[in-house]
Amino acid sequence: MIELRYSGKAAQFLRRFKGAYLGLFMNVLVIGWVNLAMISIIQVLLDLSASQSYWTVAGLMLFVTFYSTISGLRGIAIVDVLQFTLAMIGSFLLAWFVISSPQIGGLDGIVENLGDKGTLNFFPQIGENGDASQYLIVPLGSLIAFMAFQWWASWYPGAEPGGGGYIAQRMMSTKTDNDALKATILFQIMHYCVRPWPWILVGLAAIILYPELAADEKRLGFVYTIRDFLPTGAKGLLAAAFLGAYMSTISTQINWGAGMIANDVLLVQGKDQKTQLKISRIVSLLLALLALFVTTKLTSIKAVWEFVFQAGAGLGLVLILRWYWWRVNVYSEIAATLAPFIIYFWLNYSAAGEAYALSLGKGYDYVFVVGVTTVVWLLATLLTPAESKHTLNKFYQRVRPNGAWSIVGHKTDYRDLGKKFATWIGLTIIVYAILLLIGKLLLS
Repeated sequence: MIELRYSGKAAQFLRRFKGAYLGLFMNVLVIGWVNLAMISIIQVLLDLSASQSYWTVAGLMLFVTFYSTISGLRGIAIVDVLQFTLAMIGSFLLAWFVISSPQIGGLDGIVENLGDKGTLNFFPQIGENGDASQYLIVPLGSLIAFMAFQWWASWYPGAEPGGGGYIAQRMMSTKTDNDALKATILFQIMHYCVRPWPWILVGLAAIILYPELAADEKRLGFVYTIRDFLPTGAKGLLAAAFLGAYMSTISTQINWGAGMIANDVLLVQGKDQKTQLKISRIVSLLLALLALFVTTKLTSIKAVWEFVFQAGAGLGLVLILRWYWWRVNVYSEIAATLAPFIIYFWLNYSAAGEAYALSLGKGYDYVFVVGVTTVVWLLATLLTPAESKHTLNKFYQRVRPNGAWSIVGHKTDYRDLGKKFATWIGLTIIVYAILLLIGKLLLS
């Protein structure tokens, strides 16, 4: 995409830099937080120490790396379907056993225990003095950041705003555009509407069952329900489901990251297939080992995903507009990639930056990063030359994008653009509606 949309040495630099930055640096952080979650699960279910749990996860991860390098993308996709099905069955079983237990008393029991506390409200209470023990008090700045900015402004692994990551990888592996569309719609509904509800119900039950858990231990409530409420056979099934979900995630991340590093950093496309495969396998192993090392340095899942969102804040708009506006150039994307990373470290690791972030308030610091990044990349765009007409025309002829492409003689079809925008809005509303409808039916 980068070398099709841009040209010159700057495009080559951006391709290699993003391959290393996203495929290596950001990727090992994501794998690290997945490992942390799995370590917590193993500690509780198998009653192991932290070090024993770590080495168990290390063995699992190396095994996943081995089979993902052998099976390739097609094999990973097939295994993902099986593992997803197993995970869904296990999650629904857990929800059934926990919610129907005498301690909870069914869905009515959840409503009776939590309804008066406001925990079941779909919209949080706005306030500036919330903490981890107050589930529904959210600073206004955080709510604004979540609802108005985060979904389009930040790069996020797998589903970046402008298209990319392993979601795009799976879409491009389908036979036709229509297959890609159907698969993606099915994924959106299953992933965002159906899969969360067993987790949500068990999480709500855990609030009732384990009120004594400290703020930094609340994540263990979910695992405690497995230990305390499932019979032996079902417990084994859910352990297998968690294992399947873990293996699916790790294999996807390893395959995607190794592909980016091999293709975009090491540029192996010109080599013979045997050499490409060998390099890809070596990269996969090194990526796994580095991720295991990073896991030992991480202490909080929340801290990692906060960093990922902040360090990519503002990049999303460039990733979107490069499809719709001819004036976006390679320096736009370079500036938008580097700026939030630099601003994040200034806000969090300098005395002046920390003081300023504190004065902004929770959530507003994120909006600040988005705003400054946007100004930086717009200035970079306007102060540097546009891509050559040859490059822009080649991109347009290959992709046929909508939007402002008058530079190549394209007259914007606002009606078609409006239809696509309306389709996107409609599908987004459908996903939200299904998600909230299920909750309303369960907890009304």
